[in-house]
Amino acid sequence: MSGQAASSRPGEFSLIERYFAPLATSAGAVHLQDDAAVFAPDTGCDLVVTKDMLMAGVHFFENDPPFDVAQKALGVNLSDLAAKGAEPIGYLLGIGLSRDISEEWVAEFCRGLKLVQDRFQIALLGGDTISCPQGPLLSITAFGQIPKGQVVRRNEAVAGALLYLTGTIGDAALGLKLRLEEGLADTCGLSAEHREFLLNRYLLPQPRVGAATALRAYAVAAMDVSDGLVADLGHMCRTSQVQASVKLEAVPLSDAASAMVAKDAAFLETTITGGDDYEILAAVMPENADAFEKALHEAGLRCAQVGALTAADVSREAISLSLNGKAFTLYGAAGFSHF
Repeated sequence: MSGQAASSRPGEFSLIERYFAPLATSAGAVHLQDDAAVFAPDTGCDLVVTKDMLMAGVHFFENDPPFDVAQKALGVNLSDLAAKGAEPIGYLLGIGLSRDISEEWVAEFCRGLKLVQDRFQIALLGGDTISCPQGPLLSITAFGQIPKGQVVRRNEAVAGALLYLTGTIGDAALGLKLRLEEGLADTCGLSAEHREFLLNRYLLPQPRVGAATALRAYAVAAMDVSDGLVADLGHMCRTSQVQASVKLEAVPLSDAASAMVAKDAAFLETTITGGDDYEILAAVMPENADAFEKALHEAGLRCAQVGALTAADVSREAISLSLNGKAFTLYGAAGFSHF
């Protein structure tokens, strides 16, 4: 992060006019020249709202490029919308800047926001900029829309449904380990390509916005995987009052993650408990499975069936894990927690 002195950085309104107003292309945002924006979802649609906060030193490293930080901050919110089957519309941004954050940092941050905006055809609607002792602190509220009554909840999973995952699991958690443990990539014999892949999966999550249509049509429940597969599946099971069985050999791993697991089997636990995957976990009834897989394939997304849901049984754990037919026991925490 640049160390330019705060006195050489423009004031709040100059920053807004120079960098943030060009991102506010929606008519209702009036180029951020008012205290509130006005907009409405399309006729026949419900509004879907989500918020995520990110803080330097917790959700990203203080020296991460602002161009990438912006993409992550907006991307994780779009992931929540996608899991509900919603199409993104726009977002509000709250940003706290410490005194040592330069104008160049803000410019690069806004360039990252614009990249995501252009990709998903959304716009900044408004927000707030403040001084923050330890920044940057980011708060994004994202808005989406969905045909009335079609939102896909996490608490409506039912016994008999099959469990699906998009993409690959565990890459971000392994990428974080590579950043925290110097020399780990060499110890694991990772190629430069695999190392960069894992690092980028941590820094630049890819929201599966393209899955929204398939989820609306075929999923009975869905959520994005942000706290780790086991933890988030646990959330789905508890709120839906069902239980799950997962075959770990079916959980989709990237070539890079597979290489690390092949070197040390302990990394398998990391892949299923680490956070920041931002893939979609969906419950789909068996009669809709083929159509769901086809719809995701047509959207350019890979998916894997990893397990099934059963009726709740208080005598058993909510989640049963197996690996090649044998019970699999976790020895660490089930997932990420702030507290």
